[in-house]
Amino acid sequence: MLVLLPPSETKVNGGEGPPLRLDALSHPELDPVRKELVNELVDLAGDVAASRDALGLSPKQDAEVARNAAIFDSPTMPALHRYTGVLYDALDVRSLRGAAAERARARLAVGSALFGLLHADDPVPAYRLSAGSALPDRPSLAARWKPVLEPVLAGIAADELVVDLRSGSYAALGRVPGAVTVTVLAERPDGSRSVVSHFNKAHKGRLARLLAGTRAEPTDAAAVATIARRAGMQVERVGTHALEIILPA
Repeated sequence: MLVLLPPSETKVNGGEGPPLRLDALSHPELDPVRKELVNELVDLAGDVAASRDALGLSPKQDAEVARNAAIFDSPTMPALHRYTGVLYDALDVRSLRGAAAERARARLAVGSALFGLLHADDPVPAYRLSAGSALPDRPSLAARWKPVLEPVLAGIAADELVVDLRSGSYAALGRVPGAVTVTVLAERPDGSRSVVSHFNKAHKGRLARLLAGTRAEPTDAAAVATIARRAGMQVERVGTHALEIILPA
């Protein structure tokens, strides 16, 4: 099983690993697009105003532009330790121990706007690029990633179950055939439901932690739902591949 996580805009500073080497990352077939994008971000960082426009930043976030300028020189750390925020707080991968930690390293991956697909231990620097970013005079990130990323994801999905927890903009970079998808819904007392926004990431992070550490080897959505229910989550299946996590409104 592979659990595919979204990245986060916020990232941990620093690291103890050597500077970025694309050939140290998983899936070398993605390296040509990775190289193009990294070079474009570094060049773009030379124009702070243009970087703000392309990346959706305010002047108070100019440190993010400086991060991009230093992508090739700054230290790296494992991808799962680089990302932070609500989902990664709930996942809390650093607290896993023993066999659960080993399973998490094997099962967890991140869909990245800059690197396409990262596995848990892939060493990456801090950077800023979101799926919705529009680099000047260049095709959209989805147009650039889909032709190379979708075959990689399809190959993985042919061999193991993929649970896709990415948001819509990151899923658009490369679809996964047959992946289990998850939506978080709030149920009101009258039975009506609506998509949860504020707590969505926290509950996906909680599910990711359950799937990362479980001794079970789920092969379909029903098995994923069983793992979640045993942990006290209210989960319903929708069709063959979709799950809904239900929360009280």
